[in-house]
Amino acid sequence: MRLVDHPSPNHGPRPPDGIVDMLILHYTGMPTAAEALARLCSPAAEVSAHYLIDEDGTVLRLVAEERRAWHAGISSWAGRRDINSASIGIELVNPGHEFGYRPFTAPQMAALETLCRDIVTRHPIPARHVLAHSDVAPQRRSDPGELFDWQRLARAGIGLWPGAAAAPSAAEALRLLAAIGYEIAPGDAPETTARAAIIAFQRHFRPARCDGALDAETRARIAGVAAAI
Repeated sequence: MRLVDHPSPNHGPRPPDGIVDMLILHYTGMPTAAEALARLCSPAAEVSAHYLIDEDGTVLRLVAEERRAWHAGISSWAGRRDINSASIGIELVNPGHEFGYRPFTAPQMAALETLCRDIVTRHPIPARHVLAHSDVAPQRRSDPGELFDWQRLARAGIGLWPGAAAAPSAAEALRLLAAIGYEIAPGDAPETTARAAIIAFQRHFRPARCDGALDAETRARIAGVAAAI
């Protein structure tokens, strides 16, 4: 892994009694790597991440891990709201759904595996807290998206991939989705705000179908993830 320091001014202190126990993965969602890097380092943009991984596998360190980078925005996981304070953010160069979404490159994924292994040795990040930006902000974000290979990361010991499970009812699946960590208000139905959480789950754990439908396979995978956490 080639690591290059490229400091961004966009960061702040973490809470003095805080703990870093989450890893959030993003795509840049901009036409070029240069444009993404410029934005992540622009004081006017007020966004950043700890690392940026280019498509050739080069890793740029933008913010020191002991500092709070500004990558998650308005987000929530398991009732926690200040995701930035508790997380490491990694941006992967990819134009995203708006500018020509494409598979992540082999050098990029190899560098990500190495970087993630290093990060989890420094911080108590459980597998269930290796998350997509879309997991913690399903109403706003879709990154890193359905082309990201979460199963590969899980095989490398980073994050979760569900085993086989029986499909629960739709109501039980929604309860389990909330228990996993997705923000779902009590009484939500799949056709309302819960749909965004279902799509986020599918992007992560059932990328072949990201339509927000609670079909049997999606419900089974929800149960599988819930059983693994």
